[in-house]
Amino acid sequence: MANHYFRFKQFTIYQDACAMKVCTDACLQGASTAAHLLAGKPDVSRILDIGTGTGLLSLMLAQQLPNAVITGIELDTAAAGQARSNFAASPWNKRLQVLETDARELTTDVQYDFIITNPPFYESDLKSGNHLRNQAMHATTLDYNDLLKVIDGQLKHEGAFSVLLPYRPFAEFTTMANMAGFHLQEVLHVKQSERHDYFRSIGIFSREEVEPKIGSIAIREVDQQTYTPAFVSLLQAYYLYL
Repeated sequence: MANHYFRFKQFTIYQDACAMKVCTDACLQGASTAAHLLAGKPDVSRILDIGTGTGLLSLMLAQQLPNAVITGIELDTAAAGQARSNFAASPWNKRLQVLETDARELTTDVQYDFIITNPPFYESDLKSGNHLRNQAMHATTLDYNDLLKVIDGQLKHEGAFSVLLPYRPFAEFTTMANMAGFHLQEVLHVKQSERHDYFRSIGIFSREEVEPKIGSIAIREVDQQTYTPAFVSLLQAYYLYL
């Protein structure tokens, strides 16, 4: 049974009302995306988190980007309420807000500098019997094309977005993104350990055509117990015991 909360160095995620709990690959997305922005766009001011869930990604970015005002959108009422509570209890509550809405119905007068999304859409995988988990884990409410349309409408022309996807569908998503006018800037392919194959990909896309930077990371060493130095370097600012 998953813990009702996950404590980080500077904030705590309560997750008992959310179908999707804190997971290591999402933490990697938050940390690597924050590092990307710190290196290239440290003054980014408006960020959208599509499908915020517990609010994890928004909180990780808020910790590292002091000028960022972050809006999380969440379709599920219980999850939206939990993200709102997690935001309110954080040191950055004045820069964080939650909108309970369908991403396709989001209307705003201001476009965003950056968008982050962890859409765990396992489009070809077998679904579970849990409706909320299916909604969170599968493309039952928002498929890749819908997601790209939302991003296209909400993102400034010079903006970029971060997406976490299963490794195998990532190439298909990249092709669909190209057709929608977005190009891969960099990708981090993720292994559970040095003994495993890749299982996740974290991509940064924008409308600029460049030769993408391709990287990889293993979460654990061959012994499957010890975190790799690369993982520790990325997560040390967040994980309580690193």
